[in-house]
Amino acid sequence: MSNVILEMRNITKTFPGVKALDNVNFSVKQGEIHALVGENGAGKSTLMKVLSGVYPYGTYDGEIYFQGQECRFRDIVESEKVGLVIIHQELALIPFLSIAENLFLGNERAENGIIHWNEAISQTRDLLKRVGLDESPQTLITDIGVGKQQLVEIAKALAKEVKLLILDEPTASLNESDSQNLLNLLLQFKEHGISSILISHKLSEVSKVADSITILRDGATIETIDCHVDQISEDRIIRGMVGRDLTHRFPPRNAEVGDVIFEVRDWNVYHPLHEDRKVSNNVNISVRKGEVVGISGLMGAGRTELAMSIFGHAYGTRISGKALKHGKEIDVSTIDKAIANGIAYATEDRKSYGLVLIETIKDNITIANLDDVSSGGVINEPREIQATVGYREALNIKCSSILQETVNLSGGNQQKVVLSKWLFAHPEILILDEPTRGIDVGAKYEIYTIINRLAEEGKGIILISSELPEILGVCDRIYVMRDGKIVGEMASSEASQEAIMKCIMTQ
Repeated sequence: MSNVILEMRNITKTFPGVKALDNVNFSVKQGEIHALVGENGAGKSTLMKVLSGVYPYGTYDGEIYFQGQECRFRDIVESEKVGLVIIHQELALIPFLSIAENLFLGNERAENGIIHWNEAISQTRDLLKRVGLDESPQTLITDIGVGKQQLVEIAKALAKEVKLLILDEPTASLNESDSQNLLNLLLQFKEHGISSILISHKLSEVSKVADSITILRDGATIETIDCHVDQISEDRIIRGMVGRDLTHRFPPRNAEVGDVIFEVRDWNVYHPLHEDRKVSNNVNISVRKGEVVGISGLMGAGRTELAMSIFGHAYGTRISGKALKHGKEIDVSTIDKAIANGIAYATEDRKSYGLVLIETIKDNITIANLDDVSSGGVINEPREIQATVGYREALNIKCSSILQETVNLSGGNQQKVVLSKWLFAHPEILILDEPTRGIDVGAKYEIYTIINRLAEEGKGIILISSELPEILGVCDRIYVMRDGKIVGEMASSEASQEAIMKCIMTQ
């Protein structure tokens, strides 16, 4: 066992009324990429928080050994001192500080309280070179894309002399090219003896780079697979994660598409800070009753900007064009007016914009339509509870009660609360922006089933997704965007990943 860098033995972690981890055993070898997979709520993040000291010694049962020494971390600072660094899905960077300032924040190159900037800048250049990022150390974080920000986080870990790097859904917000670059970087680190723990729901990526895969389900270890010995397939991993076979990734649906219920014509939007930059350029789209319309494109194509600008001009300036419902022009110039006209928008960033995390499930579900649960400006609590319980049952939200704080739900259940909130507003047109980002295959299937049900009820669905299999598996018709323009439209029966990429890449 001398080549084992990390061993976690019989880790048990209990929250009030819930056993999150139940005698979990987990080990990582020196210089390997070890994938940790499981459904949302399986215990992956809890296990890593125990490991990194976010949940300090004494709040859990079990033992942790790192490089042969028992560790009893009291906080994340102690775990980082021994070379154990975690990069969370929500990046911990300060937007209006430079790359160099972020790299050494809390780890400053200083003496007697005075920062040696020349040393910091020089080391930043070396670290950026190691991660393949060609940017000036003085560049502000806000001026680089998400893919480059992820590389800055990794460079920040290297500055702390990382020996074991933990990455929680590192490619969830990245396009295919940036995702591949990051995976290649992990393979390079492996050659230099740096171990990695990769938490990901993208099973194709896991199968591509992992040396070992540990599957968690309901807080327990199901199995650890040696990828160099055992036969690996996505079906086997899924079976371990969900406890059953998922014969079809996408539920079957019979589309009964009616007349056009919503259109956007000649829609133009300019960037809120760079006023000469058009982010939506003469866009024309439509959605019919009972239809799921997909919008595909690479990151930066303008899909989210288009959706937010339609939903009450929530993004952009100098917005022009027409929005029509049942052939008549409607006013969507504010969010209240958009909601009143039957439009709902479920954001891609549920934690920052979709939910009030410190509030209960009940309060989150009813917040977009308080008129339905109040009279004379006073909330009718029994009516509010009745409505919330109905959505909890209809969407199968797994929670201890509707009074549970939303922050404590898994990602898939948080997404169901977002959907419940907007369904309670009784929309005719529902815009779903990356509705399955960061959630597991079992929860994805449930979300797809909900989308099918909404379409069968006659709602028009606009689905924005970076995952081409999802676009092809769920949608009836697909628009392709590039540089703020619609560059292709095709029926799903005629579409393929190759056809969509051809639209995206052809100039």
